[in-house]
Amino acid sequence: MTASTPEGKKIFETSRAYMPQSTDSRSTQMVLGAANKLGLIRDTSIQPFAPKEETFEAPLPPDLRNAVIEVNLRYQLRPGNLCSIHKVIRNVSLDQMK
Repeated sequence: MTASTPEGKKIFETSRAYMPQSTDSRSTQMVLGAANKLGLIRDTSIQPFAPKEETFEAPLPPDLRNAVIEVNLRYQLRPGNLCSIHKVIRNVSLDQMK
């Protein structure tokens, strides 16, 4: 998720990973690679046909009245290999939110 000014200056950016998170069963450190995954600690995967709602809070400068919000859902098969699945860009007026 990215928040920018109408002029294109990036104000805030964050990302979240939705995947099964595994450990080597000796610590709570998340590990990657089939040879290292021994214990599943949690699964944050997006399940097929199951709705998932997320909330992102972006700190904005007090004088900013309009922002451009971009949300991009991507699939990552392996590190560096990203495929865009869905992208939404919205112009948001904070004056209408009062």
